[in-house]
Amino acid sequence: MIYSAEKYDVIVIGAGHAGIEAGLASARLGVRTAVFTINLDWVGNMPCNPSIGGTSKGHLVREIDALGGEMGIAADANTLQSRMLNSGKGPAVHSLRAQIDRRAYSDYMKGTLEKQENLFLRQGEITDIEKDGDEWVLTTRLEAKHRAKAVILATGTFLAGRVYIGDVSYESGPDGMFPAAQLALSLKKLGVPTRRFKTGTPPRVNRRSVNTEVLEPQYGDERIVNFSFLEKSKPENKLPCYIAFTSPETKQIILDNLHRSPLYSGKIDGVGPRYCPSIEDKIVRFAEKERHQIFVEPCGEKTDEMYLQGLSSSLPEDVQLKIVHSIPGLEKAEFLRTAYAIEYDCVDPLALRQTLEFKDFEGLYGAGQFNGSSGYEEAAAQGLVAGVNAALKILGREPMILDRTTSYIGTLIDDLTTKGCADPYRMMTSRSEYRLVLRQDNADRRLTEYGYKAGLISEERYARFKEKLDMINAEKERVKGVSIKKTEELDALLVSRGTVPLEKGLKMAELLKRPCVDYDLLAPFDEDRPDYPPEIFEQVEIDIKYEGYIKRQEQQIKEMRRLEVQKVPEDIDYSEITGLRLEAAEKLGKIRPETVGQASRISGVSPADVSVLIVFLERQRKNEL
Repeated sequence: MIYSAEKYDVIVIGAGHAGIEAGLASARLGVRTAVFTINLDWVGNMPCNPSIGGTSKGHLVREIDALGGEMGIAADANTLQSRMLNSGKGPAVHSLRAQIDRRAYSDYMKGTLEKQENLFLRQGEITDIEKDGDEWVLTTRLEAKHRAKAVILATGTFLAGRVYIGDVSYESGPDGMFPAAQLALSLKKLGVPTRRFKTGTPPRVNRRSVNTEVLEPQYGDERIVNFSFLEKSKPENKLPCYIAFTSPETKQIILDNLHRSPLYSGKIDGVGPRYCPSIEDKIVRFAEKERHQIFVEPCGEKTDEMYLQGLSSSLPEDVQLKIVHSIPGLEKAEFLRTAYAIEYDCVDPLALRQTLEFKDFEGLYGAGQFNGSSGYEEAAAQGLVAGVNAALKILGREPMILDRTTSYIGTLIDDLTTKGCADPYRMMTSRSEYRLVLRQDNADRRLTEYGYKAGLISEERYARFKEKLDMINAEKERVKGVSIKKTEELDALLVSRGTVPLEKGLKMAELLKRPCVDYDLLAPFDEDRPDYPPEIFEQVEIDIKYEGYIKRQEQQIKEMRRLEVQKVPEDIDYSEITGLRLEAAEKLGKIRPETVGQASRISGVSPADVSVLIVFLERQRKNEL
C-alpha cells in the first residue's frame, strides 16, 4: 500500500560519482538531503576503469577539490599507483592520474555519505517522479512517497539499462545490478527529452593467470602529487601496471567475428563514445595499425582481479576468450568478468540551464552520464554544480555559475548546455581555449573563492588559501629584486642546459624565463631563498616563465567576459528580431541562451547574428529606462 514517507529539501537519485558530489554539496550547505541508490554496496562504484584523473580529467578532479568536493580526497586515500601524465610537455597539459582500489574507494565514499550531517543515505529504487505544486513527489518500488523541493537525476547508466554480449542481451545496470526501468518510463511520461547512448567495459582476468614476465611494467612516479590541495593523506605506489599488445592473430579473430558483434549487426541503437572505442571499433577504424596497446591494471590491493584497459567489447564470450588468449602474456588468462556493452537513456543537455536545472521543470536537475557525458570525473564535476545550485536555490541565494573562462568544469557544462552532444561527451584539454590559464596546478587559485562564497570551503581552509596567495606574491616580488651573481659554476650549469652563460649578474626572474632554467638549478646560488612549500615555487616559476602568454590569454578572457555579463531574457521571441537570420532565430529559440556569450557559441549563430542580438537588447534596455 502506498504511504507518505519523508520530506526533504533535495533528493538525489543515484549514488555514483555524480550523486555523491551532489548529495555532499547539498548537505554541506545546510539543506536536508537524501541520496537514493539501488544498491548500497556499490556507492561510488567504478564499473569501468578503476582510475581517477588522466589527461584533462586530472584538471577536473583538482577543480572539484578546490570548490570543496570529495573526489580528490577519496582518490588520495585509495591510490594504488600515481603518475603525472604529459610531464615532458608544458604545464597546461600536465594531468595527474591514479590507479584506484575500487572497493576501498567505494567503502570510503559510502562512509563519507553516512557520516555527513544533513544527509540521509537510502537503499531504494525510485520508480516514479511527478510534480505536485511546488514539490516533487518520488515513489519507491516499496510504495513509499517521498517529497522534495528539488530533485537531482544522477542515474548513470542505470536508466532503462540493457547489456549486450554478442547475441545475448538483457535488461541490466552495470556489474549485474538492477536497471532503473520504471523511472525511465516515468521521465518519458513527464516529458523529459531522452535519447539512447552506449558505453562498454573490457574483461577482467585473474592476476595469477597473467604472465607479467613478458609484459612491460609501468611504475608510479617517485615524486607523488596529491589530487587534493588539503593533502589529508599521502598516496603511495603499491602495485605496478603493465602494458601488453594485441597480435596479428587478435586482429584476424575480430575481423572473422564482426558479424557477431551487436555493434555491427544493428542490435544496439545507442551512440557510443567517440574517444573510448571498443576493440572491434579500433580494428575497423584503424585498419592500418598492426597492433594496439592494452593496459593491464590492478583493481585493488586485496584482489587479484586485473582490468584490461583497451579491450572494451560487446563480442560473444567465446570470441572474447580467443581475443584475450591471442595477446602475448595473456595466453592463459582466466576470466573473472566478461566484457559487455550497456545501452541506457540520458537527457539532451540542451534542455538544461548552466546551473544544470531543467529549463522546463523548475527544481529538477541533471548530473553526470544522465546529461550525456562520459567518465567519473565529468560526472562528479556536474554533480557538485547541481548539488550546490539546488541547495542555493532552496536557500534563496544566487546560483553558482562557472563559465568557460574559470575552469574545465565551466567548459564542460557550457559545451553540454550550449552545443549539446551527439555522442557521450568526454573532457579534453583541446576543448578549452584558455588552457594555459586553466591549469591543474592553479585550480585552487581559480576556484577556491567560488567554493568559499557558496559555503563549501571552511574559514580555516580559506585562511590557509589566503596565506598561500600571500607567499606566492611575496616570492614573486623577491625574485624580481634578487640578483644572481655570475660565477664559473653557474655558467657551466647554464651551458650544460643548452643556454648561454651570463655576461654579468642577472635578476633571478629574468633567469627563470629561460626555458631550461628552473628553481632547482638556481637553489645553490639563491642564498636567501625562503622555506616555502614546493608548490609555491612551482606557481611562481610558471607565472614568470609564461608571463607574456598568460597576459595575452587573460586579455582574451576579459573580452569574453564582456559578453558573458550581458544577460538575455528567457522570454524573447527571436522570430520577431529584425535582421536575425531564420536559422539563428530557430537555434536561439530552442536553446534559450542565458547570456550573449552563450548565444555566440551556439552552432548556427554567426557573429553578425550576435551583433543584431546586442543591438536589440540595448534598445530593449533603453525602452525600459
